[in-house]
Amino acid sequence: MIVLVGCKPTQSVIVTNKDEAVKKGIYSSPVAEKKSTVAKTTKTVKPIVEPSKKEKNTSKKSLLNETDDTVYSDNNDVSYYIKQLINNAMQYNGVRYRGGGTTTEGMDCSGLVTTVFKTYDISLPRSSFDMAKVGKKLDRSDIQVGDLVFFKTNGRKVINHVGLVTEIKGDEIIFIHSTTQRGVILSSTKEPYYQRTFAQANRVLSEDYF
Repeated sequence: MIVLVGCKPTQSVIVTNKDEAVKKGIYSSPVAEKKSTVAKTTKTVKPIVEPSKKEKNTSKKSLLNETDDTVYSDNNDVSYYIKQLINNAMQYNGVRYRGGGTTTEGMDCSGLVTTVFKTYDISLPRSSFDMAKVGKKLDRSDIQVGDLVFFKTNGRKVINHVGLVTEIKGDEIIFIHSTTQRGVILSSTKEPYYQRTFAQANRVLSEDYF
């Protein structure tokens, strides 16, 4: 059984073109080596994060969906923006655990999530407990790739762990997170430990991003 400890402790610019995303340094296909893509400057935003007016006028069909993109979801409707978000998160897969960490040298669960979202100029609370208060709380059946899942681990009565949803398989939710024993890994809500400790899911991005 994986044992976790609690995690310690803006309007986004949507990039809908792969070449532009690569040029801006905020997107690349996952690779074996670990590298950080954290933006140097961010803006604080209020939940839920809303897209720009220009992006609201852009239909989902106009978002690039190139065949060479790695997609961590069986859902063909996942937007290019969410693909960028998940691909960025996957670059940290295998990074070791470090309480309060936010880099490839080590990160905790909320450190992973805040680092990934900060890449796209979205500032989230630093702790999983406070992060669970941001955005829209979801019914389990409404959870999509790009949402956040929260847990109450070690028998605690408050939320102390968070992960980012990378894939939906029917009623199974795959998420990336940082654990104390194995660092950043992919896990499933089908695993008994996460079935038992699942608390809630939140959407911190507006529906226009999905």
